[in-house]
Amino acid sequence: MITCLIVDDEPFAREQLADLLKPLADVEVIAQAGNAIEAMQCINREKPQLVFLDIQMPKISGMELIAMLDPEQMPRIVFVTAFDEFALKAFEHNAFDYLLKPIDEQRLTQTLNKVRKDLRPQAMAAITPSQLEHLPCYSGSKLKVIATKEVEYVFSDLSGIHVASSKGKAHTQLTLKLLEEKTPLVRCHRQYLLSPGAIAEIEILDTGAEATMHSGDRVPVSRRYLKSLKTLLGFQ
Repeated sequence: MITCLIVDDEPFAREQLADLLKPLADVEVIAQAGNAIEAMQCINREKPQLVFLDIQMPKISGMELIAMLDPEQMPRIVFVTAFDEFALKAFEHNAFDYLLKPIDEQRLTQTLNKVRKDLRPQAMAAITPSQLEHLPCYSGSKLKVIATKEVEYVFSDLSGIHVASSKGKAHTQLTLKLLEEKTPLVRCHRQYLLSPGAIAEIEILDTGAEATMHSGDRVPVSRRYLKSLKTLLGFQ
C-alpha cells in the first residue's frame, strides 16, 4: 500500500485528485493539506511515502516546502502544476514526476506506474531554493508565515523550536540545523541562532557574552561562537 498526501490550496483540485486515486487498491490518501504549514506538520507526523504537491501556493510555494524538509526523510514527490509545456522542460530534463492541471487520468496512471517501480525520493537540489525567504510557524491554533528578514533569533528548548520576530514569538517544525543552513541566521549558542542585523549590543561576560537585540530580548552567546560573531559584526 502506497500512503500519500495531497497538498493544494484549491479544495476542488484536492478532491478531484482524491477521487481519481480512490478506486486504486494499492494507493491510500491518508491526508490532505491546503498550505505548506499543514503539509509539513502532516509529513512529519504521518510520514507518507508519496506526496502530490502543488507548486504554486500562496505565501510558501511547493518548492520552498521541499527545501524545508529533511532530505533523509523526504517522501517521493509528484509535482502538480498549471505550468505550460515550455516550463515543464526543466522537470522533464531532471526526470521529476509531474502532473499537469487539469489532471488527465491516463497521465496519472503513467506516473503511478513509475512510482510503484521506485518509491525512493529524488534529489531536489537542482530545482529548490538554497535560501528560505519565509518560515512556516504556528502559535496555538493559528498558522503563521514569518518573513526570514523579520526574525531576530531562534532557539530550542524541551517544547520545540521557537522563532522570535518583530511580530512576537511562534513555534516552527524546522530544525536549527536547517535554519542555519538555509537562512542568514548564524549560530551563537548550542541552542540559539540570531540575526546579526538585529543585534543592538553585545556584553562580554566571564562565561561568554550576551547579545541584546533591538527588541530588548537578551540572547546568550557562548565562547565557542563569540569570536566568529565579533568578526562578522566588524570587531577585531
